Amino acid sequence: MSFNVETKSDGLVEKTVFINRTAKVVKGGRVFGFSALVVVGNRSGKFGVGRGKAREVQAAIQKALESARRNMMQIQLNNGTLYHTIISTHGASKVLMKPASEGTGVIAGNAMRAIFEVMGITNILAKSIGSSNPANVVKATVKGLKAMVSPTFIAEKRGKTVQDILEGISQ
Repeated sequence: MSFNVETKSDGLVEKTVFINRTAKVVKGGRVFGFSALVVVGNRSGKFGVGRGKAREVQAAIQKALESARRNMMQIQLNNGTLYHTIISTHGASKVLMKPASEGTGVIAGNAMRAIFEVMGITNILAKSIGSSNPANVVKATVKGLKAMVSPTFIAEKRGKTVQDILEGISQ
């Protein structure tokens, strides 16, 4: 279940992806615990993912937000979309992310959509294959986004120009 998007004074957008309730049976009855999965981003390629656990929902969300802010990373975008197709896995979850043309919008499942929205990706085609566990889908998405490389990076690594790299792709 996805919740509202909230913009803070520091310019970061926060989105709760999933809240899980667990129960432990003890002598006096059941003791409930909550875990929250949250994404934070600045809508220009920088985002973070965090998980928090507590006895109350608000405390779990707060812990997750702190974790997400500590673990932020920057991803280069190509005018609001990706540079190339990405396939990534984590556990039994497999995600496919494709760049899309202008006007397509964000076509993705709930967990991936949260990441794309806080990152600032506006046009993408994404599909979750296999397990739909939100935690694993988010981890697979992050792993795939980290693996994405820009043509500029490849050109620098090979000692060529970006034009040479792009000509090699079209042939």
